[in-house]
Amino acid sequence: MKLWLTLAAISGFISVALGAFAAHGLQGRVGEHELAVFESAARYQMYHALALIAVAWLASQGGGALVSASGWSFIVGTLLFSGSLYFLGLTGSRALVLVTPLGGLAFLVGWFCLGLAAWRQA
Repeated sequence: MKLWLTLAAISGFISVALGAFAAHGLQGRVGEHELAVFESAARYQMYHALALIAVAWLASQGGGALVSASGWSFIVGTLLFSGSLYFLGLTGSRALVLVTPLGGLAFLVGWFCLGLAAWRQA
């Protein structure tokens, strides 16, 4: 539980910091599309920081492999999905564009595992 809450807090902190950076530091420096992409990255990172709190709660209830798989999938998804969008938003480069759907897939796996773990614990 401690690990997942710590990772949730770190991810939430980074999401808020980068969202504020986008709102105050990127406007006028990047195009509207890049700014929107960057803000999407921060939004999805925050969604999954909150999801990690659910992972922490399920872990405190007994957890198991599905709960851990869910948490790590959310972490990988954040790194790949949000990370590639942050890169695109900052640079305009589409060099990592093929990584973004892999991050989305990791998010989907995380949600599936979280739901299944919750179902089994109920």
